[in-house]
Amino acid sequence: IYLPLYPEIVYGDMVVVEGVVEKGELKNPLLVKTERKKSLLFSMRQKILSFYLKNLPEPHFSLVAGVVLGSKSSLPESFWNSLKVTGTAHVVVASGMNVTMVAGFLTRVLSLFLKRRKSVLFVIPGIFAYAALSGFDAPIVRAAVMGTIAFAAQLTGRLATAWRALVLSALLMLAVKPVWIEDLGFILSFVATASLLVFTPGVGKVFKFVPSVLKEGLVTSVSAQIGVAPILFATFGQFSLISPLVNALVLWTVGYIMIFGAMGALLGFVFEPLGRAVLLLAYPLSGWFVFVVEFFGKGG
Repeated sequence: IYLPLYPEIVYGDMVVVEGVVEKGELKNPLLVKTERKKSLLFSMRQKILSFYLKNLPEPHFSLVAGVVLGSKSSLPESFWNSLKVTGTAHVVVASGMNVTMVAGFLTRVLSLFLKRRKSVLFVIPGIFAYAALSGFDAPIVRAAVMGTIAFAAQLTGRLATAWRALVLSALLMLAVKPVWIEDLGFILSFVATASLLVFTPGVGKVFKFVPSVLKEGLVTSVSAQIGVAPILFATFGQFSLISPLVNALVLWTVGYIMIFGAMGALLGFVFEPLGRAVLLLAYPLSGWFVFVVEFFGKGG
Protein backbone atom coordinates (compact mmCIF):
# COMPACT_ATOMS: atom_id res chain seq x y z
CA ILE A 1 0.00 0.00 0.00
CA TYR A 2 1.05 3.62 -0.47
CA LEU A 3 0.72 6.08 2.40
CA PRO A 4 1.52 9.81 2.64
CA LEU A 5 5.18 10.75 3.12
CA TYR A 6 4.34 12.18 6.52
CA PRO A 7 4.22 11.04 9.24
CA GLU A 8 7.35 9.13 8.24
CA ILE A 9 7.35 5.35 8.70
CA VAL A 10 10.58 3.44 9.03
CA TYR A 11 11.55 -0.22 9.23
CA GLY A 12 10.79 -1.63 12.68
CA ASP A 13 7.76 0.58 13.33
CA MET A 14 4.53 -0.98 14.51
CA VAL A 15 1.67 0.44 12.44
CA VAL A 16 -2.11 0.23 12.38
CA VAL A 17 -3.69 0.80 8.96
CA GLU A 18 -7.40 0.78 8.17
CA GLY A 19 -9.15 0.44 4.84
CA VAL A 20 -11.66 -1.56 2.83
CA VAL A 21 -10.51 -4.81 1.24
CA GLU A 22 -11.73 -5.22 -2.33
CA LYS A 23 -10.58 -8.11 -4.53
CA GLY A 24 -7.67 -8.86 -2.23
CA GLU A 25 -6.41 -5.24 -2.11
CA LEU A 26 -6.68 -2.63 0.63
CA LYS A 27 -8.44 0.41 -0.83
CA ASN A 28 -7.98 3.94 0.53
CA PRO A 29 -5.58 2.93 3.32
CA LEU A 30 -5.54 5.22 6.35
CA LEU A 31 -2.65 5.27 8.82
CA VAL A 32 -4.25 5.19 12.26
CA LYS A 33 -1.31 4.69 14.61
CA THR A 34 2.46 4.30 14.62
CA GLU A 35 4.73 3.11 17.41
CA ARG A 36 8.50 3.39 16.99
CA LYS A 37 10.72 0.71 18.50
CA LYS A 38 14.14 1.63 19.82
CA SER A 39 16.82 -0.82 18.73
CA LEU A 40 20.51 -0.57 17.87
CA LEU A 41 20.00 -2.28 14.49
CA PHE A 42 16.95 -0.19 13.60
CA SER A 43 18.81 2.97 14.60
CA MET A 44 21.85 1.99 12.50
CA ARG A 45 19.64 1.19 9.52
CA GLN A 46 17.94 4.57 9.78
CA LYS A 47 21.29 6.40 10.02
CA ILE A 48 22.52 4.63 6.88
CA LEU A 49 19.34 5.54 4.99
CA SER A 50 19.62 9.16 6.16
CA PHE A 51 23.21 9.22 4.90
CA TYR A 52 22.11 7.97 1.48
CA LEU A 53 19.21 10.42 1.33
CA LYS A 54 21.50 13.33 2.19
CA ASN A 55 24.01 12.51 -0.53
CA LEU A 56 22.03 10.99 -3.41
CA PRO A 57 19.05 12.22 -5.46
CA GLU A 58 16.08 10.06 -6.33
CA PRO A 59 15.81 7.40 -7.67
CA HIS A 60 19.52 6.77 -6.98
CA PHE A 61 18.92 7.01 -3.24
CA SER A 62 16.15 4.41 -3.36
CA LEU A 63 18.15 2.11 -5.64
CA VAL A 64 21.27 2.14 -3.42
CA ALA A 65 19.13 1.76 -0.27
CA GLY A 66 17.33 -1.18 -1.87
CA VAL A 67 20.50 -2.90 -3.06
CA VAL A 68 22.35 -2.52 0.26
CA LEU A 69 19.50 -2.88 2.77
CA GLY A 70 16.49 -4.10 0.84
CA SER A 71 14.65 -0.87 1.64
CA LYS A 72 11.66 -0.41 -0.67
CA SER A 73 9.51 2.05 1.28
CA SER A 74 10.98 5.16 -0.35
CA LEU A 75 10.90 3.95 -3.96
CA PRO A 76 9.06 6.38 -6.26
CA GLU A 77 5.96 4.66 -7.63
CA SER A 78 6.99 5.25 -11.27
CA PHE A 79 10.44 3.71 -10.72
CA TRP A 80 8.93 0.75 -8.84
CA ASN A 81 6.57 0.13 -11.76
CA SER A 82 9.53 0.22 -14.18
CA LEU A 83 11.34 -2.35 -12.01
CA LYS A 84 8.30 -4.63 -12.11
CA VAL A 85 7.81 -4.25 -15.87
CA THR A 86 11.45 -5.11 -16.57
CA GLY A 87 11.63 -7.98 -14.07
CA THR A 88 14.35 -6.27 -12.00
CA ALA A 89 12.37 -5.66 -8.80
CA HIS A 90 14.38 -8.44 -7.15
CA VAL A 91 17.43 -6.16 -7.18
CA VAL A 92 15.97 -3.84 -4.52
CA VAL A 93 15.20 -6.78 -2.25
CA ALA A 94 18.13 -7.96 -0.13
CA SER A 95 18.80 -11.50 -1.31
CA GLY A 96 21.27 -14.35 -1.47
CA MET A 97 23.84 -12.28 -3.34
CA ASN A 98 23.92 -9.76 -0.50
CA VAL A 99 24.45 -12.49 2.08
CA THR A 100 27.22 -14.03 -0.04
CA MET A 101 29.02 -10.69 -0.28
CA VAL A 102 28.66 -9.98 3.45
CA ALA A 103 29.88 -13.47 4.35
CA GLY A 104 32.81 -13.18 1.94
CA PHE A 105 33.80 -9.77 3.29
CA LEU A 106 33.64 -10.91 6.93
CA THR A 107 35.57 -14.09 6.14
CA ARG A 108 38.39 -12.20 4.40
CA VAL A 109 38.68 -9.58 7.14
CA LEU A 110 38.52 -12.00 10.06
CA SER A 111 40.95 -14.42 8.42
CA LEU A 112 43.60 -11.70 8.78
CA PHE A 113 43.38 -12.09 12.56
CA LEU A 114 41.91 -15.55 13.19
CA LYS A 115 42.16 -19.06 11.83
CA ARG A 116 39.34 -19.91 9.43
CA ARG A 117 37.53 -22.26 11.80
CA LYS A 118 37.47 -19.60 14.52
CA SER A 119 36.48 -16.83 12.12
CA VAL A 120 33.37 -18.82 11.15
CA LEU A 121 32.09 -18.39 14.72
CA PHE A 122 31.91 -14.64 14.04
CA VAL A 123 30.80 -14.83 10.42
CA ILE A 124 27.54 -16.64 11.22
CA PRO A 125 26.31 -14.00 13.75
CA GLY A 126 27.41 -11.35 11.24
CA ILE A 127 25.21 -12.91 8.56
CA PHE A 128 22.15 -12.87 10.81
CA ALA A 129 22.89 -9.33 11.98
CA TYR A 130 22.79 -8.28 8.32
CA ALA A 131 19.58 -10.30 7.82
CA ALA A 132 18.00 -8.41 10.74
CA LEU A 133 19.28 -5.10 9.37
CA SER A 134 17.73 -5.96 5.99
CA GLY A 135 14.32 -6.94 7.30
CA PHE A 136 14.26 -10.74 7.70
CA ASP A 137 12.33 -11.22 4.46
CA ALA A 138 12.04 -14.82 3.26
CA PRO A 139 14.78 -14.59 0.55
CA ILE A 140 17.33 -13.13 2.96
CA VAL A 141 16.48 -15.65 5.68
CA ARG A 142 16.80 -18.50 3.18
CA ALA A 143 20.24 -17.30 2.14
CA ALA A 144 21.30 -16.76 5.76
CA VAL A 145 20.23 -20.27 6.78
CA MET A 146 21.93 -21.85 3.75
CA GLY A 147 25.08 -19.88 4.51
CA THR A 148 24.98 -20.99 8.13
CA ILE A 149 24.63 -24.63 7.08
CA ALA A 150 27.62 -24.29 4.76
CA PHE A 151 29.80 -22.70 7.44
CA ALA A 152 28.64 -25.19 10.06
CA ALA A 153 29.68 -27.99 7.71
CA GLN A 154 33.16 -26.45 7.59
CA LEU A 155 33.33 -26.39 11.38
CA THR A 156 32.33 -30.03 11.69
CA GLY A 157 34.37 -31.21 8.72
CA ARG A 158 31.32 -32.50 6.85
CA LEU A 159 30.37 -32.01 3.22
CA ALA A 160 27.41 -29.74 2.52
CA THR A 161 25.82 -29.88 -0.93
CA ALA A 162 23.75 -26.97 -2.20
CA TRP A 163 20.68 -29.20 -2.60
CA ARG A 164 20.94 -30.51 0.94
CA ALA A 165 21.35 -26.99 2.31
CA LEU A 166 18.39 -25.74 0.25
CA VAL A 167 16.02 -28.46 1.46
CA LEU A 168 17.19 -28.23 5.07
CA SER A 169 16.84 -24.45 5.12
CA ALA A 170 13.26 -24.74 3.81
CA LEU A 171 12.37 -27.24 6.53
CA LEU A 172 13.94 -25.11 9.26
CA MET A 173 12.18 -21.95 8.09
CA LEU A 174 8.80 -23.67 7.92
CA ALA A 175 9.35 -25.19 11.34
CA VAL A 176 9.84 -21.71 12.78
CA LYS A 177 7.19 -19.97 10.66
CA PRO A 178 4.75 -22.41 8.97
CA VAL A 179 2.75 -19.59 7.32
CA TRP A 180 5.71 -19.00 5.01
CA ILE A 181 4.48 -21.97 2.96
CA GLU A 182 1.93 -19.55 1.44
CA ASP A 183 4.35 -16.61 1.10
CA LEU A 184 5.12 -15.82 -2.55
CA GLY A 185 8.55 -14.45 -1.66
CA PHE A 186 9.41 -17.70 0.13
CA ILE A 187 8.21 -19.82 -2.80
CA LEU A 188 9.96 -17.74 -5.46
CA SER A 189 13.22 -17.66 -3.50
CA PHE A 190 13.45 -21.43 -3.24
CA VAL A 191 12.20 -22.12 -6.75
CA ALA A 192 14.65 -19.58 -8.22
CA THR A 193 17.55 -21.11 -6.28
CA ALA A 194 16.60 -24.64 -7.32
CA SER A 195 16.21 -23.47 -10.91
CA LEU A 196 19.70 -21.95 -10.82
CA LEU A 197 21.16 -25.22 -9.55
CA VAL A 198 19.44 -27.23 -12.29
CA PHE A 199 19.65 -25.01 -15.35
CA THR A 200 22.72 -22.76 -14.99
CA PRO A 201 25.22 -25.24 -16.52
CA GLY A 202 23.07 -25.87 -19.60
CA VAL A 203 22.06 -22.24 -20.08
CA GLY A 204 25.71 -21.24 -19.73
CA LYS A 205 26.60 -23.46 -22.67
CA VAL A 206 23.79 -22.01 -24.79
CA PHE A 207 25.02 -18.44 -24.21
CA LYS A 208 28.73 -19.17 -24.35
CA PHE A 209 29.05 -16.72 -27.26
CA VAL A 210 27.84 -13.76 -25.11
CA PRO A 211 30.56 -11.34 -23.85
CA SER A 212 31.58 -12.14 -20.29
CA VAL A 213 30.46 -8.75 -18.94
CA LEU A 214 26.86 -9.61 -19.90
CA LYS A 215 26.96 -13.40 -19.76
CA GLU A 216 26.67 -13.88 -15.99
CA GLY A 217 23.60 -11.68 -15.67
CA LEU A 218 21.94 -13.23 -18.71
CA VAL A 219 22.62 -16.82 -17.65
CA THR A 220 21.48 -16.15 -14.09
CA SER A 221 18.29 -14.41 -15.21
CA VAL A 222 17.31 -17.04 -17.80
CA SER A 223 18.09 -19.94 -15.44
CA ALA A 224 15.97 -18.43 -12.66
CA GLN A 225 13.16 -17.43 -15.03
CA ILE A 226 12.70 -21.03 -16.19
CA GLY A 227 11.53 -21.92 -12.71
CA VAL A 228 9.74 -18.78 -11.59
CA ALA A 229 8.02 -17.72 -14.85
CA PRO A 230 5.21 -20.31 -14.54
CA ILE A 231 4.57 -19.24 -10.93
CA LEU A 232 4.49 -15.55 -11.86
CA PHE A 233 2.17 -16.26 -14.78
CA ALA A 234 -0.17 -18.35 -12.59
CA THR A 235 -0.18 -15.67 -9.88
CA PHE A 236 -0.32 -12.44 -11.88
CA GLY A 237 -1.30 -13.62 -15.35
CA GLN A 238 1.91 -12.20 -16.86
CA PHE A 239 5.69 -12.20 -16.71
CA SER A 240 8.37 -10.04 -18.25
CA LEU A 241 9.70 -11.24 -21.61
CA ILE A 242 12.40 -8.57 -21.58
CA SER A 243 13.63 -9.50 -18.09
CA PRO A 244 16.65 -11.59 -19.22
CA LEU A 245 17.90 -8.81 -21.50
CA VAL A 246 17.46 -6.05 -18.92
CA ASN A 247 19.01 -8.17 -16.18
CA ALA A 248 22.00 -8.89 -18.41
CA LEU A 249 22.48 -5.16 -18.95
CA VAL A 250 22.25 -4.12 -15.29
CA LEU A 251 23.15 -7.01 -12.97
CA TRP A 252 26.89 -6.47 -13.40
CA THR A 253 26.47 -3.11 -11.61
CA VAL A 254 24.71 -4.46 -8.51
CA GLY A 255 27.75 -5.92 -6.76
CA TYR A 256 29.70 -2.69 -7.18
CA ILE A 257 26.73 -0.59 -6.03
CA MET A 258 26.51 -2.68 -2.87
CA ILE A 259 30.27 -2.44 -2.22
CA PHE A 260 30.42 1.34 -2.68
CA GLY A 261 27.13 1.85 -0.85
CA ALA A 262 28.05 -0.27 2.15
CA MET A 263 31.63 0.98 2.43
CA GLY A 264 30.48 4.58 1.98
CA ALA A 265 27.99 4.25 4.82
CA LEU A 266 30.51 2.61 7.17
CA LEU A 267 33.16 5.22 6.44
CA GLY A 268 30.52 7.93 6.77
CA PHE A 269 30.05 6.97 10.41
CA VAL A 270 33.74 7.75 11.00
CA PHE A 271 34.36 10.68 8.61
CA GLU A 272 31.39 11.78 6.52
CA PRO A 273 33.31 13.50 3.67
CA LEU A 274 35.29 10.31 3.03
CA GLY A 275 32.13 8.20 3.17
CA ARG A 276 30.43 10.57 0.72
CA ALA A 277 33.35 10.32 -1.70
CA VAL A 278 33.17 6.51 -1.70
CA LEU A 279 29.38 6.52 -1.98
CA LEU A 280 29.48 8.79 -5.03
CA LEU A 281 31.54 6.17 -6.85
CA ALA A 282 28.25 4.25 -7.08
CA TYR A 283 26.50 7.16 -8.83
CA PRO A 284 27.58 6.38 -12.43
CA LEU A 285 26.62 2.73 -11.87
CA SER A 286 23.22 3.57 -10.43
CA GLY A 287 22.81 6.08 -13.27
CA TRP A 288 23.27 3.32 -15.85
CA PHE A 289 20.90 1.03 -13.94
CA VAL A 290 18.20 3.73 -13.73
CA PHE A 291 18.58 4.65 -17.41
CA VAL A 292 18.22 1.04 -18.63
CA VAL A 293 15.29 0.21 -16.35
CA GLU A 294 13.36 3.38 -17.16
CA PHE A 295 14.07 3.07 -20.89
CA PHE A 296 12.73 -0.49 -21.14
CA GLY A 297 10.13 0.09 -18.42
CA LYS A 298 8.46 2.89 -20.30
CA GLY A 299 8.57 0.82 -23.45
CA GLY A 300 6.80 -1.98 -21.58
